[in-house]
Amino acid sequence: MPKIKTNSGASKRFKVTGSGKIKRAKAYKRHLLGRKANKRKKQLGKPTIVHKSDVRRVKLLLAMA
Repeated sequence: MPKIKTNSGASKRFKVTGSGKIKRAKAYKRHLLGRKANKRKKQLGKPTIVHKSDVRRVKLLLAMA
């Protein structure tokens, strides 16, 4: 079997933490920011963990599985 190539788009969007969890950026921080509250914009700037139902799919894209 040949090795699976890493999806280059996924490699730019996701990072693996030291404990093996997958980190991602939050959505809705690109435009139309004037109507969003400062608290909401601040929270959207922080990274979050990929949901457990999506982990398998992301790992395949990152050629980890």
